[in-house]
This record gives sequence, C-alpha cells and structure tokens, in this order.
Amino acid sequence: MIKKLAILATLGFILAFTACKNTGQKSDDGKMYVVATTTMVHDLVKNIGGDRIKSDGLMGPGVDPHLYRASESDVSKLSNAEIIFYNGLHLEGKLVDVFDKMNRLGKNIYPVADTVKEDHLIPSADYASSYDPHIWFDINLWKKAAHFIADKLSKHDPENREYYQSNLKNYISEMDSVQKQINSLIDQVPKDKRILITAHDAFNYFGQAFGFEVVGLQGISTASEAGVKDVQNLADMIVKNKIGAIFIESSVPRRNIEALQEAVKSRGFDVKIGGELYSDALGTPGTEEGTYTGMFLHNVKTIVKALK
Repeated sequence: MIKKLAILATLGFILAFTACKNTGQKSDDGKMYVVATTTMVHDLVKNIGGDRIKSDGLMGPGVDPHLYRASESDVSKLSNAEIIFYNGLHLEGKLVDVFDKMNRLGKNIYPVADTVKEDHLIPSADYASSYDPHIWFDINLWKKAAHFIADKLSKHDPENREYYQSNLKNYISEMDSVQKQINSLIDQVPKDKRILITAHDAFNYFGQAFGFEVVGLQGISTASEAGVKDVQNLADMIVKNKIGAIFIESSVPRRNIEALQEAVKSRGFDVKIGGELYSDALGTPGTEEGTYTGMFLHNVKTIVKALK
C-alpha cells in the first residue's frame, strides 16, 4: 500500500510539472533562482553564486538522499527554479523520475556528476547506475563539480560571469588548503591501520584518494539493509585484523554499527565506536561541519584520532 501511495505521489509531482511547464523565473529581487538537492551540492552553489543569486536546498542536515522523496514545497521550488543542480548517478534515487520528466520539459537541470569521466568513477555492481555516486569524497573530483557549477551559472547569467569565476578561484584555493591539511593529518595513521569501517559504503572515493581500505556494513545505497550474515562476516574481519575503531554516520541509523560492535564483543574482542562521520549530508548550518571543507576536516580528524 505504501509503495502504491509513493508511486501515486511521484506521478502527482510529474503531472504538476507537466501542467505548469514552468521554465523558471527570477526571484523577487531580480536575482537568478537556483535550487540544489543535497547539502554538498548546495554548498557549492552558495560559495560560487554568492550574493548574485538566490538559492535553496531541498535536503537538510542528516537527510539521507538515497531515501529522500520530494515534498509539496520541493515541487514548488523545483518548478520555480531557473537552474537546478543535483548530484546524479542515482544518489537521489527517489527523484529520478521527476528529473527525467523535467528534462523533457526543457528545464535547466544539471547533474554535477556528469563532470567526472567514466574511468574516474568507482564501479558498483550493487547500485542502479553501476557507479558509486559519492564523488564529493574525492576533493579533486569535487573541484570539477565546482568548475561545472561556475560555468553553468555564467552561461545563464553572463553579466556576472567574472564574479562567479572569481568566487570559483577563491573556493578552489580553499579546497587546496584543506587538501594539504588532510594529507598532513592522514600521514599520522600508519598504512597498516588505514582500514575504515562505516555504516554504509559512502567512503570508497575517500579511500581511493587517501589510501584507505574501506568497508561499509550496508551497500552503497542505504535503501538496502545490512543482514545478519553481513554483520557476522564483518565482525570476523575486525577481530582477525584487530581493528580498533568503527564509525557511525550522521545520515544513517546507528543501530547496525552498534549490532556490529556487539558481534565483535561476543568474539572476545572490543572495538570502539570512533565517532560520527558526515557522509551523505553536511552538518548544521553555521557550524564548521555545515560546510563541505569543514565537514571533510571533521571527518579526517575523527578518523585519525581513532585509528592512529
């Protein structure tokens, strides 16, 4: 019954777009109105668009984009937006049908993952797109997304092109600085200790970029639940490798990681919960973790402290 209602709701959203065929509009103060889906994408939009645009994000702190469904207010935002940016690679799985329909209606809608060449994507047999969508955990890939957003804003608002490109340059410089800090922090963790176990497989790009073996209790999408066998197998791995810490995630319920901790304990080995990592959403606005660079630094500091 719930599945049927969800399908009907999605169809209702699509019909709403079809009926209005809104191609976007300026905000009340004449600024270009831009909507982003995830907190990570919205952070890029805000940093590059600055005060020359009005922007809204659909998802807030702690929201899991894999499971997110559009609300009535979201439909209004998307309908009125002049530009829409989303992650892509099926991260926003429940919104795919809506985005496809909007594309056919001529909306200016852009997946930032389109900037990543196929040979830089991590394959995933378990995911609908066949690729891991968590590209923001490779800073070099996220820089490409920043360039992509700056170029699209410049295309639709050429009068402010120099402003957007200047903001892009400043933000890339900030990301470069954070990247150096991260490399310095990770150097504190011995290579044989670089095993990162988290609630779901969100950190493969991080592992590839910084030399960590990454294991997620759930798959890449949180739409699938971890089974008893998954917990038991991972508990055996933790005991065998004497892994000292495992991590919960801000947008995923902690119960599975706590069950894993108990399974390890039943084998006569103690593994601590090393802290909370931000995976599919940033932290609360106004905090360090509420920004992309601050989130990344928080995660690395938490990992290093627990594993070094």
